[in-house]
Amino acid sequence: MTNTKQTMGIHHITAIVGHPQENMDFYAGVLGLRLVKQTVNFDDPGTYHFYFGNDGGKPGTIITFFPWPDAYQGKIGGGQVGVTTYSIPVGAMDFWKERLVKFKVAFTEMERFGEQVLEFDDPHGLHLELVERESGDLNSWNFGGVTPEVAIKGFGGATLLSTHPDATAELLEKVLGLTFIGKEDDIARYQSAADLGNMIDLKLTAVERGEMGVGTVHHIAWRAKDDQDQLEWQNYVHDNGYGVTPVQDRNYFNAIYFREHGEILFEIATDPPGFAHDESPETMGSHLMLPAQYEPHRDKIEQILLPFQVRELD
Repeated sequence: MTNTKQTMGIHHITAIVGHPQENMDFYAGVLGLRLVKQTVNFDDPGTYHFYFGNDGGKPGTIITFFPWPDAYQGKIGGGQVGVTTYSIPVGAMDFWKERLVKFKVAFTEMERFGEQVLEFDDPHGLHLELVERESGDLNSWNFGGVTPEVAIKGFGGATLLSTHPDATAELLEKVLGLTFIGKEDDIARYQSAADLGNMIDLKLTAVERGEMGVGTVHHIAWRAKDDQDQLEWQNYVHDNGYGVTPVQDRNYFNAIYFREHGEILFEIATDPPGFAHDESPETMGSHLMLPAQYEPHRDKIEQILLPFQVRELD
């Protein structure tokens, strides 16, 4: 079946982490990202759902978390995103090395596809990278000493770990419409047309199945332009032999899900309506926002959720 559709790339990445304050301190305090939305897991309202991104909370910049303080540690492996890559402005790498040293975050440096890469883990074990790229607008959010000239712009991409890499490779190219741009060692690289969230690396050796838990990515979401585009994707994914869910309303986007043949959970999410439809662009992230079905239970939910602060770190 010839490919008739192309995703612009990553919409968001969702992971499981530990204590909400540790999560907040790292992604807002150390990495300088904006908390663009605090809500709850729609299937488990006693758990937060945090969204961090650039100043405007644009698709391609959003990492989201379910913080489960007492959950068991997961194991990164096949059927998961192994590494989440962030894009920083050209010339910002020295700033980030100094910042990670300041906050006692161990890192290693390497080169891949001709780019210098800074690798490190978050407090709960998620693998992260920083890479300098020209593409993508500067992030105008200014927090805790991270200014727009050096701030994380959004996703550079992600490294996928598959239990059946050949099948995953075929999906990336033939279904999602990404362009194969090269191979280096054990990694194949694919690219979308977007300027952020556009470089997808795939480990070409099959990886033993990971275990879901703290420090692992739950799913990766790809962009659909709007509801109509998403319905086309739903039919297209189904016609290519994947079981795909009905459309689910996630308040800030609509979502469909399918598990590809390398066992990674994929979502296709709409760009609209975005995060400013229930808060103003200026106040996004400052209040706990609940979906309509949980609003009558706000008092009870707020008693269950652990308190946290978005705070600048010394």
